[in-house]
Amino acid sequence: MRFAPSRIAGAFFIDVDGHGDERGLFARTFCAETFASHGLVTRFPQCNVSYSAVRGTLRGLHYQAAPHGEAKLVRATRGRVFDVAVDLRPGSGTYLAWDAVELDWRRRNAFYIPEGCAHGLLTLEDDCEVFYQMSAAYVPELARCVRWDDPAFAIAWPMAPTTMNNRDATCAYFTPETDA
Repeated sequence: MRFAPSRIAGAFFIDVDGHGDERGLFARTFCAETFASHGLVTRFPQCNVSYSAVRGTLRGLHYQAAPHGEAKLVRATRGRVFDVAVDLRPGSGTYLAWDAVELDWRRRNAFYIPEGCAHGLLTLEDDCEVFYQMSAAYVPELARCVRWDDPAFAIAWPMAPTTMNNRDATCAYFTPETDA
């Protein structure tokens, strides 16, 4: 695995080193020892998957408030998505900064997003599936959402979303009082 730091403190873009032969490919996508050597979470007690049928589907920007903040390891297992993280940690040197990566099932790349960051994605093609490893279990009353188009972040999305649920369409704009 190759780790490249994101513009967000503690976030990393991760590429795998696949080994191919006549059978296909084998690649390690997670190793607790390697993650620990980069100062990253090594325990993921919950895994989730999302499926989006159409290009232009937006999910996010979501996070979970303390004391159950969650780090995420995100990868596309089908299709391509524009994956975004926004730093909502007031004490961070990258507070309110965002960064993004195109996750592509063919590349098998991943985005490690630290606790205290909001996460969202926009599908770049039809039939996208995304696999999430979460460092904390979901606690519904601590689930939070901020606007995907909030000018406080000025995210340069590659296109306007065409599909999103009501929750994401009606998220509040970010304020420093938002429970991060």
